[in-house]
Amino acid sequence: MSKIAIIGAGASGLMVSGLLAKKGHDVYVLEKNEKVGKKLYITVKGRCNLTNLCLPDEFIKNVVRGEKFMTSAIYSFSSEDCIKFFEGLGLKTKVERGNRVFPESDKSSDVIKILKENHCKDVRFLFKCEVLSITKQNDKFLLNTNTGKMEFDNVIIATGGKSYKSTGSDGAGFKFAKMLGHTVETLVPALCPLILTDEFVKDLQGVSLKNVQLNVISDGKKFGLFGEMLFTDKGISGPVVLTVSSLINRAKDVKLSLDFKPALTQEQLEQRILRDFESSKNKNLKFVLNGLLPKTVAKVFADVVGVNADKKVHDITKSERKIIVENLKNFKLNYGGLYDIDTGIVTSGGVSLKEINPKTFESKLVSGVYFLGEVLDVDALTGGFNLQCCWSSAYACAENLV
Repeated sequence: MSKIAIIGAGASGLMVSGLLAKKGHDVYVLEKNEKVGKKLYITVKGRCNLTNLCLPDEFIKNVVRGEKFMTSAIYSFSSEDCIKFFEGLGLKTKVERGNRVFPESDKSSDVIKILKENHCKDVRFLFKCEVLSITKQNDKFLLNTNTGKMEFDNVIIATGGKSYKSTGSDGAGFKFAKMLGHTVETLVPALCPLILTDEFVKDLQGVSLKNVQLNVISDGKKFGLFGEMLFTDKGISGPVVLTVSSLINRAKDVKLSLDFKPALTQEQLEQRILRDFESSKNKNLKFVLNGLLPKTVAKVFADVVGVNADKKVHDITKSERKIIVENLKNFKLNYGGLYDIDTGIVTSGGVSLKEINPKTFESKLVSGVYFLGEVLDVDALTGGFNLQCCWSSAYACAENLV
């Protein structure tokens, strides 16, 4: 059996270490933090969205980068297998809206505890142990750490990406990959807020919108996403925006607009406004706008599109009414880029998949080295898909490590 070093005690590291230890390998987890699962702990505000209960082919559609690469692993250890695995360890789970799977307790700490104490009971953890360099000498790997040098038969790099630096994800894995001759694809944030250059943003900070559609033209490709979003100090965030960020984070030309009333066609909206105008013709325009939009948004909307909210409805011209309707369906937002990579829920980019075996997750360049989870050039949408990629890559590695 092998003496194996696993660098990183996150989702992938915990999963693979326990599986390998059960096979009789001598497993060491080297973690520079003082405890395991720091990023896992804050996942979905501390609730931990374990996976998404959907069929593998549907799952793959939610992988933004690396969908073909991850196919074999997802079929080998599916979301259904993941649920059985955790329930076998004693963790009760539940399925919520959008097939998202959570621990029944809503506590990520329960997930971490059950992995550490039940799954990894035969694993040796070395905390506050920071790996500084990795070299291969005569089929052995020499790891230079802040606590001294160690020798191993195999090395598994499961260090995470470069987002949420406070959890220890500072990009160290990419440094190790380059030391071993690997290519690291450009790193950008994924599942992050978007910056807007519009002046009105500062007036809308904290305002949330439900049942809206964010329309996007990304390098000529058009699409729209329906759901919830909110305004931040310098842009927009929320479920719809996070998804959009992963789909446009490498685009050169992005145009955004907001449909406040996606359930209505432009003609239907115009008819509704005509009825509202008829029933409120002696009132100010802002009375009608406040019935269509949150008050704070209504005021900004009127200012931006150039209509006087204090004007009486019976004085609103046909051209002004047309401007209101058109902008309710197509309110322009000026895209100014992505938030900093540290704000991304995950990192897009990483170790080039061309240099990794998709069935074993072993390096094609250096035998005996494996890369798992977010350190790879793989990222997916929200809803449990990213964590499942971590579980599945770890399972494939453990099953195939020789």
